[in-house]
Amino acid sequence: MALKVPSDLKYLKSDEWLRIEGETGTIGITDFAQDQLNDVVYVDLPEVGRALAAGESFGSIESVKAASDLTAPVAGEVIAVNSDLEKAPELVNGDPYGRGWMIKIRITDASAADSMMDAAAYEEYCKNR
Repeated sequence: MALKVPSDLKYLKSDEWLRIEGETGTIGITDFAQDQLNDVVYVDLPEVGRALAAGESFGSIESVKAASDLTAPVAGEVIAVNSDLEKAPELVNGDPYGRGWMIKIRITDASAADSMMDAAAYEEYCKNR
């Protein structure tokens, strides 16, 4: 199966993606991550208003196979949480870059995004795991 790796996103080695639109960052997990996890059964997300540092855990995701921490790629304040995931965590499996997004943050320090991988580097990274 060919993994989807949108070219307009930045990626962490811990398999989170970041879409930057102005001062807003949308964060979720990658197609590779949801494929590895298999059936996602629960997503634990932070409260709106929480301040996050780059590299800080902001929640967790659980599947029938494993549980993993979710890592903030950049610093910012949580301004939205995808509440649809409470009732339908499987959206992460079906549409990880769309309806399966996890949080939106107001970015306070985007410098960490500079060291994130682009789509080509992330695809290469996934091939070698």
